[in-house]
Formats: sequence, structure tokens, C-alpha cells
Amino acid sequence: MFVPDLMVKQIYTIGSLRKSGDGFVFKLKNRLKESSLRRIISLSINNQSISPEKISISTAELDNITPAELQNSDGITISLGAEVIISIDDFDLAPNDTHHISMRMEFKPLGEIHLKVKDAIKQTTTLERELPRNAKNDLEPNIIKQRQDMVRDFCKSSPGTLFDYTLKTQSIKGNIEHFVGAAQVPVGIAGPLTVNGEHAKGQYLIPMATTEGTLVASYNRGMKLLNRNGGVTATVVEDLMQRAPVFVFNDARQARDFAMWIDQHFEQIKQQADDTDPHVSLIYIDTMLSNKFAYLRFNFSTGDAAGQNMVGRATFVACSWVLAQYKGVANFFLESNIATDKKSSQINIMRTRGKRVTAEATIKRDDLRNLMRVEPEQIDFHARVSAVGSFLAGTTNTGLHSANGIAAMFIATGQDVANVAESSAAILYSEVDKNGDLYLSVTIPALIVATCGGGTGLSTQRECLDMLDCVGADKARKLAEIIASVVLAGEISLACAISSLDWVPSHEEYGRN
Repeated sequence: MFVPDLMVKQIYTIGSLRKSGDGFVFKLKNRLKESSLRRIISLSINNQSISPEKISISTAELDNITPAELQNSDGITISLGAEVIISIDDFDLAPNDTHHISMRMEFKPLGEIHLKVKDAIKQTTTLERELPRNAKNDLEPNIIKQRQDMVRDFCKSSPGTLFDYTLKTQSIKGNIEHFVGAAQVPVGIAGPLTVNGEHAKGQYLIPMATTEGTLVASYNRGMKLLNRNGGVTATVVEDLMQRAPVFVFNDARQARDFAMWIDQHFEQIKQQADDTDPHVSLIYIDTMLSNKFAYLRFNFSTGDAAGQNMVGRATFVACSWVLAQYKGVANFFLESNIATDKKSSQINIMRTRGKRVTAEATIKRDDLRNLMRVEPEQIDFHARVSAVGSFLAGTTNTGLHSANGIAAMFIATGQDVANVAESSAAILYSEVDKNGDLYLSVTIPALIVATCGGGTGLSTQRECLDMLDCVGADKARKLAEIIASVVLAGEISLACAISSLDWVPSHEEYGRN
């Protein structure tokens, strides 16, 4: 398997070169694919060859393996994301100077890799304090206590409640670094809410984690109104996750020709990407040309995972194949910001990121009058006026507060809360029908949710997902339909409060402490 030089350099962890005893160490990290390290062919520093007897290799599972022991074994399996520490004894390096490292290694199935990098030994000062870490098990009780003691000493405070956690520490492996404790966020329930989706069908009690007074009550009020009118119809219309690499050329014409080549070789690129994970499928590639850059927006289906890491790996492998096949690329970056990860954007509104889902309902005039003290025309007129305000402000949301419901459910169910940046974009539409009733719908074009992986396996988060029957495979679209329905409940509740002038009094009564 050919690995381009641009990819090989990513194996080395820049800044990892450090003195150790009478020698030095540096780190490698597998950023390509799961492989087996079979042998170290050669290693030189500043053009000076290092004797194999001075070299040792360590991983999270193995300590101080010599090159000879490695060559006489079946190799060391290096999983994706795993680190390898290379130690060299009896070799002095000057601090702060730039050192040239050249290393040849053999991996299966990657073949021979020649790593050539520059790094410098960073001198630590007495003012710097290293966080206590255990490379093999950073969640064992003693190392956690050392970090807690560091907090007490450094911050001159003792956060006892923060440190008094009940979760099982091994359950959070892969979710947190430098763990010291757990934050407790209050969880309230709203509903039940009737959802008439293709995946979510029935009534659901909604867990909402928040510290904002009146929020749960407001959503609960909206749910009651929607339930009286048959509930919410929810529909997932598209489901995609992106990674957006950029290829740099010497001029615009080269970039244009490369984009044409990408279109012609889509099936081969798709095969490379899809082979990385059975749950990943490359659907299409958007190409955008500017200056001498070719921006490619890879669009994937990722099943029940949110999928950012999955599509990152798939795009990385696909781009490795592209770089091996196409000559003339001057530079390459795996992400160009066109995927707009953790950012709201117009491209997400137009092209979808995560689930594109619409929730809609028709609410009777009498119910709006009797329960909310508003006329349908007030809600409709306010929606049109605030849409102009949204345009003037340059927002990606014509609704009122979709982020409130989304964030509260994300925290409760173990979603990546930073994805609220994309997920809170919303397009609100209303009209008064011929019967004088109010039709209201909200489209969320970039709702990023998962029912497996990430934080969804943590204890309380999994319990909240279980309340919604949204644990595990084939449940992500169901969760998306429920969340979109909750958003609609929040929109109608706040719209009524604003139109009936109840908004401020409600916060004064319920939201103060």
C-alpha cells in the first residue's frame, strides 16, 4: 500500500522530542489505519546512524521492545490512534536546536515507510507543571487522586462535590482526558409528547438537562398544546456527514483539471472510503474551486453514529489513494473548514449536515385562544416580522430558540454538545389556513445526533436515551424526529409568550433564584 509523503509526516508527533536519562525519546501516532509494526530498518539523527542496540519501542501494552525482538516476533499491532514511544539510550542532543530525524520502518499492510521530520527538544522551566498522567491507565484511582491534589494545591480550593462522583471510571475511557470529577446538571422531564414520525411513533417523556429556569416548563406547555392537536408529524428527509479536504495547486487551471479527474474517478474513491468501515458509505463529492485551491466536500452516510471521526478516517484513506494516483498536488489538508464542523453555516442549510428533519403541526384557533391567549394571526405576523429581523442580523435561524431544546436534550442524552453550533440552525414557517387554524413547521437542516458511540454509552446519558427507546442501532433517525418535535414545542410556546406579552413575567416568576 503506497502512503504519500504528506501522510507519512503525520505519523510523527511534533513537539514530542524530549531528553530521557542519558538519551532521548519521541512519539509516533498511528493516523493512517490499523497496522502491524514488523521492523525498524534504520534510524538516524542529524545524519548520524543510531545503533539498534540503543533503540527500544514501547506501547500502551508493551515496554522496551528491542528492534531484534521486534523482528523475531509477529510484529506489534498498532491500532488507529495508538501511540508508539521510541527511546534512544546513550545519545546526547542539544536543547532548542532543530534536529533532523530519519526513520525507516516496515508495517503490514502499509509496507515500508520512510519518515523524515524536524523537531526540537523543548526545555521545561521550573514554572511549568506537568499534569499527572499514566500512559497505560489514566483512569486508575491513584492518578485521579494526584490530579485532584494538584487542583487543591494549585487553585487553593477543594471542590468536594465535583470530586464525589458515582460513575464508573472505566466506562468513560475514550470520553475524557485528565479526569478529576463529574459535573452534575439538573434533568427535568417534559411531556409526554406525541410524535407521528416514520421512526418515532407514540408518546415520549422528554429528558432535558439545563440550568435555565422556565425552560422545561415552557417546552412542557408547548407539548400540551401540540398534543391537543394530534401531536407532531416529523420527517427525516436527508442524512449526511461531511469531511472537506483541500488540494493546493500551482495555478487555477491545475485545480480545475484535478476537479474533473475527481468526477471521473468517483467510484474508485468511493471504494477506498467505504472499505474503512462497514457503516460508512460515500454518497457524493461536492467540488468548489477558488484561486488555486480545489475544495472537496465528501458527503457520507454513517448509520447510527454521528460519524465525524468515521468520515475523517474514510476521507483520509481516500485522499491517500488520490495523492498516490494524481501527480502535481503542491499541498494538501484533510479539513478546509468547508465541512463547517462545530460551526453554523449557510452551506449546511443548503446541503445538509447530519439529519435534515422537519417537524410540523396544525393548531386549532380555539386552542390558541383558550390556552395561550393569542390569535393565529398574531403568531403568523410575528413570524414574518422576526424573519426580517433574522435577515438583518445575518443569522442561520428564522425561529426563536431551537438551541434551548437541542442543547438540553444533547446534554441529557450524551450528544456532542458543541454540535449545537450546527444543529441549532432552523427554518421556521407558519401560515393561517382556510379554517383559521395555524400551520407551523420547523426544518432543522443540520441535526447531528447519535444513539451509539461517544457519550451515549455513559450511565445517566444512556438511561435518558433508554427513556426514549433510542439506545443502539437503528435508532438515530428516531431520536432526530423526537428532538425536532421538541424544538417545535419550544417554538410555539415562546411565540405565544411573546405575542401575549407573557414572556418577561414568566421568567420573573419561574426563572429566578
